[in-house]
Amino acid sequence: MTDPQQIAELSTQEMWRTDAASQGLGMSVLAVAPGEATVSMTVREDMVNGWGIAHGGFITALADSAFAVACNSRGVVTVAAGIDVTFLAPARLGDVLVATAGERVLNGRNGIYDVDVTRDGEVIATLRGRSRATSRRNPAVTP
Repeated sequence: MTDPQQIAELSTQEMWRTDAASQGLGMSVLAVAPGEATVSMTVREDMVNGWGIAHGGFITALADSAFAVACNSRGVVTVAAGIDVTFLAPARLGDVLVATAGERVLNGRNGIYDVDVTRDGEVIATLRGRSRATSRRNPAVTP
């Protein structure tokens, strides 16, 4: 299989199929392409902290899931080596958040990805993720 878009789609389907964490938080993959991903999540009542805003851990989880889809889109099992998150504005109950991840650098087994989390088009958080590819291929794209 050599079509990069098909590899991205099959890799995402296989990884997402057993991603109980992302699915349990109500996330949905909206789009995937080689090195890119868009994932959404609605802020639920159990995601709101004592100040009435979305807990940062849930916003981070959304950004991390988009990062994971993007960095695994090339058919190689890839893991996070580190992340940095910056919160810019709060999210509230019922907000639909969209995380858009894009590959910035891919050098050998190392990658850098930037993720913007938006609410109604406004960036409320950013994540920079550092990835490390393993020696394993995603079974959905392995001949």
